[in-house]
Amino acid sequence: MKRVVIICPHPKDVAPGQRLKYEQYIDNWKKNGFFVDVKPFMTDRFWSIVYKKGHYFEKVFWTIYGYLRRVKLLFMLRKYDLSYIFLWVTPFGTTFFERMYCFFSKKVIYDIDDLVYHKDHKSDANSFLAILKGRKKPIYLMKRSNHVITCTPHLDSFVRKFNINTTDISSTINTDNYIPVNKYSNDNVLTIGWSGSHSTSKYVYLLQDVLLELSKKHKFKLLVIGDPTFHIEGLDCESINWIEKTEVKDLQRIDIGIYPLPNEEWVLGKSGLKALQYMALGIPTIASAIGANHRVIEDAVSGKLVDSNEEWKRALEEYILNPDLRKEHGVKARERVESFYSVKANEPVYLEVINSVIDAS
Repeated sequence: MKRVVIICPHPKDVAPGQRLKYEQYIDNWKKNGFFVDVKPFMTDRFWSIVYKKGHYFEKVFWTIYGYLRRVKLLFMLRKYDLSYIFLWVTPFGTTFFERMYCFFSKKVIYDIDDLVYHKDHKSDANSFLAILKGRKKPIYLMKRSNHVITCTPHLDSFVRKFNINTTDISSTINTDNYIPVNKYSNDNVLTIGWSGSHSTSKYVYLLQDVLLELSKKHKFKLLVIGDPTFHIEGLDCESINWIEKTEVKDLQRIDIGIYPLPNEEWVLGKSGLKALQYMALGIPTIASAIGANHRVIEDAVSGKLVDSNEEWKRALEEYILNPDLRKEHGVKARERVESFYSVKANEPVYLEVINSVIDAS
């Protein structure tokens, strides 16, 4: 039996970057004869506070604990046929731990999600720690790994400067769980929806003027999932927490999905996950025309790509007024996810990469 150890930042089933990438494939790897051991840096308790403001002493304690666990694992790496490293081995400082892990591992696959090496990549809750983060770690792992899994064309192109052995696999959706229920009707008040986190909900405010102007002509509700504090004065807005158990059910309430993004370099590392979640549920989606959104959405076929406030307004109004168009694009969106961005479509891709790395001489 081939043995794989997954070295990752977060516990299983909590972080979208892990949950909607390799974590969805672990059961499939086991079915295909792999023993899989998951070794996160964070404990469940650390995860529960890490992105909250404060808790500084506890964060320091759990960080030290995480480093001690990494030291212990270092001496166990030789019993695994493959070390699958997601993002980094340890979060701060030099590349020391990454070097040691690459040295002691038999084979290494590095999975990079987002532009984690970019200077603007940080958490608002822990922004003061940004200067301590090891920005050189991802570059080192790109160079030393036997294979690198990326998630966008831009990121794949960047990694190929350091390692020609790459595979671009987007965040993917389990289409067995994401079931479309949209009736594409104007019989009830339409819901324009967005899903994300407290730190990214600020991009919905980019559409504040557009949404307020539209609300003067059309009745709709704005549903924001992931930031219960979100509010736009004068708009019918419902803001709720993101809850894993109700995620799909909450998303199913959306009639029109929106994915606004700023025109900034770090966006080029985004795989278009929000759009994919909407699309998998047959929800017609409007997204900023930037980065991976160009490959996720076929403009005017499985959704809409827009550049300006005027285009946002026009696209939203067209969807609001035309339920047949929403249905046409929603159905095409679901088909596109099933064909290219579903777990089923990508299971053989992951298996091929892992087997090829382990079996290579």
